[in-house]
Amino acid sequence: MEPFERIDIQELPLSVPAFRRQVEDFLGRNGLRLEEVDLYMAVLSDDGEIMAGGGLSRDVIKCIAVSGTARSLGLSVPLVSRLVSVAAERGFTNVKVFTKPENQAVFESLGFRLLAEAPQAVLMENGRGLEDYCAYLRGHRADGVIVMNANPFTLGHRFLVEQASMSFRAPEGRRNLVVLPVKEDASRFPYAERLEMIRRGCDGIADVVEGSDYQISAATFPTYFLKNLSDASETQMRLDLDLFGRHIAPALGATVRFVGSEPADPLTARYNALMKEILPSYGVQVVEIKRLKSSDGRFVSASRVREQLDKGSYSAAKALTPASTWPYLMADLAERALRMELDAPLKPGLVGPDSNGAHGDMDYTLMRRSIAAIRPYFSRMALAGSADELRQLGIDAEKAMLAATGGVNGHRGAICALGLTLRAANCEMQDVDYKLLMQNRLVQIAQGIFDKSLTVNNMHSTALSHGAEAKEKYGTKGARDMALDGYRSLFAFWQPYYHGIRKQPLALQRTLIHLIASLDDTCLIHRVGYERAGQLREEASEIFGEIAHGSDYERMESLLKGLCTRYAAEGASPGGAADMLALTVFIDSLLS
Repeated sequence: MEPFERIDIQELPLSVPAFRRQVEDFLGRNGLRLEEVDLYMAVLSDDGEIMAGGGLSRDVIKCIAVSGTARSLGLSVPLVSRLVSVAAERGFTNVKVFTKPENQAVFESLGFRLLAEAPQAVLMENGRGLEDYCAYLRGHRADGVIVMNANPFTLGHRFLVEQASMSFRAPEGRRNLVVLPVKEDASRFPYAERLEMIRRGCDGIADVVEGSDYQISAATFPTYFLKNLSDASETQMRLDLDLFGRHIAPALGATVRFVGSEPADPLTARYNALMKEILPSYGVQVVEIKRLKSSDGRFVSASRVREQLDKGSYSAAKALTPASTWPYLMADLAERALRMELDAPLKPGLVGPDSNGAHGDMDYTLMRRSIAAIRPYFSRMALAGSADELRQLGIDAEKAMLAATGGVNGHRGAICALGLTLRAANCEMQDVDYKLLMQNRLVQIAQGIFDKSLTVNNMHSTALSHGAEAKEKYGTKGARDMALDGYRSLFAFWQPYYHGIRKQPLALQRTLIHLIASLDDTCLIHRVGYERAGQLREEASEIFGEIAHGSDYERMESLLKGLCTRYAAEGASPGGAADMLALTVFIDSLLS
């Protein structure tokens, strides 16, 4: 065998169909399946055949195999070493592997140690990641523990924590309950937000600690080495519970794990049953608490909250959650509004899934990156404690957007409009006209934001430049003026119109035409000039008169296609109307 340093280990780009088929065939011959990985590396023979290969998904080695003819050559050591080195270059110093129990000795010889085991799989790690995490947990010792995903945190989660906390008394100076969040970002609400929700929701009741990469879920557990995929869930759950019993519970000093009952989901019910079967052998009692019901007799669940958010109903989602969760619901709805605007086709001059509109510098993928970049700022904007803090968050969100898009302005105007509205909306709805209250709050917050010069101290540095230019030349109202006016036209005309047709065909597109027809769009003025923008506005007004209440889908589609063609040819992009469309959808969801 050649020395390790002389073995040629190369990446096989799975985005190339020929390489992907080669890897799939290689793994298939070795009784394995290809799973999604960040990269796949292989040792090739002189004729290009894979002799050994392995993949890396973040900090987990996957899909590693050696061909039958090469198993005496010792290729596993250099291959795994290379994957560990690549992981370290990417910032992962503790590399894990899920594999068959019979491979345990091989990985132990490569410096990995056993973390957890189940009949069909073992989890191993080559670093001190779990040791370090357990050392952290020993600073938060408690008798009871709850592990929760909280996607999002509901009244049901709060009820579980309250009931668990009251079930026994802790010794003097010691918390009796620790809540452990699931860290993996495979949920609708990102980990950072779920951690904040849990901490705010459990304040004064339980000690909420940092989550870790050591909760094994269906999203993280690989199945490529299992003969029967039907065994995957059972194996994943047994590994997770074994790791918890071996390491997490002893580090916390926990003797009780609390869970909510599961009347609907069979997998969660099975997990609860396995918990009762496995954890007592580690000295951990499992206490199941009956799930909370809402006033309609249905069980409160995070999935019900997500269903209401999908429908754009803030009030229904809010009824199932504590007040501490509400800003995060708003953030989700703000993202939903941006995605709905982007995902709508047939938008004259604008980027959508069907066209780049009048834009040569942006496309659908770039706009999705733009939304993803500003999404983490929405909940923080809702919770901003001052105009200065909100202004700085707007600046930071803009920087994140520009970094994600390579300097292209994807949603600068939306950052300002949604940021102001998020902060205004984060107030209690009790015995007041919430619509009027939010409108008045918008004016107050806008005044606080815009009371300083429109420089870097503004919510962002350049978003209003076209508006300021148009106002100086033509006396038009830009984004700043609309905000200072509390988006009066939106509340009076655009949102009521959208609300009335939102379940009808082409509702977003028809609302967009309504906006183009009634808005001094400074983006449009900047692109085609004041006179031409006025002509386009008049044309949109005529078309809106035809489609506002129409039911002729083919006619509406034909008119929209014609506008799309003309706007693209002229370079006309009603970006201001696009921002107001997203804001209209967002405010409609807050009022629904």
